[in-house]
Amino acid sequence: MATTYRAPSFDYVRPPELDGGARGSPHPVIIVGAGPVGLACAIDLTLQGVDVLVLDDNNTVSTGSRAICYAKRTLEILDRLGCGDPVVDRGIGWRIGKVFHRDRLAYQFDLLPESGHRRPAFVNLQQYHLEEAMLERLLELGRAEVRWRNRVCGISQDADGVTVRVATADGEYDLRAAYVIACDGARSAVRDFLGLEWKGQVFRDRFLIADVHMQGDFPTERWFWFDPPFHRNQSVLLHRQADDVWRIDFQLGWDADPEEEKKPENVIPRIRAMLGDDRPFELQWVSVYTFQCRRLDRFLHGRVIFAGDAAHQVSPFGARGANSGIQDADNLCWKLARVLGGKSPPSLLESYDRERVEAADENILNSTRATDFITPKSAMSRVFRDAVLDLARDHPFARRLVNSGRLSLPTSHRDSALSTPDSATFAGTMVPGAPSADAPVRYGGRPRWWLDLIGGRCELVLFAHDSAQTTVAEVREMSRQHAETARIWVVARTEADADSLGAVANAVVDADGILAQRFDAKPGTLYLLRPDQHVAARWRAWKPAAVEGALRRVYGIEDDTHDGTQSRAA
Repeated sequence: MATTYRAPSFDYVRPPELDGGARGSPHPVIIVGAGPVGLACAIDLTLQGVDVLVLDDNNTVSTGSRAICYAKRTLEILDRLGCGDPVVDRGIGWRIGKVFHRDRLAYQFDLLPESGHRRPAFVNLQQYHLEEAMLERLLELGRAEVRWRNRVCGISQDADGVTVRVATADGEYDLRAAYVIACDGARSAVRDFLGLEWKGQVFRDRFLIADVHMQGDFPTERWFWFDPPFHRNQSVLLHRQADDVWRIDFQLGWDADPEEEKKPENVIPRIRAMLGDDRPFELQWVSVYTFQCRRLDRFLHGRVIFAGDAAHQVSPFGARGANSGIQDADNLCWKLARVLGGKSPPSLLESYDRERVEAADENILNSTRATDFITPKSAMSRVFRDAVLDLARDHPFARRLVNSGRLSLPTSHRDSALSTPDSATFAGTMVPGAPSADAPVRYGGRPRWWLDLIGGRCELVLFAHDSAQTTVAEVREMSRQHAETARIWVVARTEADADSLGAVANAVVDADGILAQRFDAKPGTLYLLRPDQHVAARWRAWKPAAVEGALRRVYGIEDDTHDGTQSRAA
């Protein structure tokens, strides 16, 4: 098969441990796997001053497009990590999806109908391009070490750390780490070494993935067909990617032979039936996958932490795999950095387990429902599905029942132990546990995006009072009490107000009121945001004791042993 992509090759370097070198203190963190999730963890921890060692059993990036759809929240995380621009610049942004039934459009939807967002609803980009951008960013930071062709072949742990056995072409050696993050995919060797059970459901269906290079005149949208004329009684999905590569998924059925279906002589007729005989194309990559929804009972096992597909796996429709994995990294790394720095107790990591298990269950539920709709289990289920699709053309109520893969949204951890319940009434989606909305603001006299300014530590965000004098007095006292544990922001409505407030806090101008509207903020409203940009608490007025309690809750500090210098070390 032809290809428009030339994969990089990274050199294997003989590890110094094989020659008796590199002895000494354990590594703070070893990351197993240099895919998107492992690289996200490595970049995030590096930005927070943690030394990491990444081990990968390969010497290049992923083969084939694999994960291709990156949701708006994931793009915002990549922005914080410093690699959002190359992903968005090279990728294909989109927001419109269309669902077809047989040869007719059933309905279409818009995933981001409002303006005032920096990033699109989704960007399509082959996984190998994403990994290259992330590797370039990691190397640019110049602190982490990546060892290629170093395969983990054993792992054990005790109260003080983790021992990792590594195999290379030159022999085996041992490493010690305070913590290990397992990002080694759905077939995780680390999971097997620890003897952990991988629970869930395998659905009796198979899909063919074909990456096709062609000059297509399809719009940049997500198109999904149920029972199209060119692939009767099955479904088909079409996505555009970078470099004029198009991703086509064909439903095959459970009885299909995966090896036979991957042969070009069997793939090409399916594509010709879809595109017509006159459109030239070249196959780039072909694979067959089975729907699976599985996860570990827990993602935290002593000092070994699981993230991404090593922790949970979902069916591809809905773009929930890579997005959820990168959001795992976003949730984990600030907590692990605080624990390693002695600023929070190890029990803070339990919140990673609880929150990301919740997210995995939400993704599995949505993925399972999509699978049931796409692949009806009985004749009556198919009759119901087809009736819904027919009704969807003219009746909005039926469109809510159509499920061609509910597309990835971040989880709002409403019941998180790190959140402080509301003591006042708020409208909108910025509930405790939800990721912060973005909005255009002005900072330092020039246009900025809100999410570009925050993250990496806790943020106290005060929406200015009608009186600048009142705001200044409040912020000064707030700074005296909380500046060591949180960065303080003031949201003003005019440049003049921001100038008058800039001496006491970081002041942004929300001239159009978009940020205030998305946060349902009135003058005097105060938000506490976590280092991962999720809402931790909100009040209609500043209450010093309540804020101090909320900060301690975010940092997992619940007893006197982590009061004083520990609680103030933000």
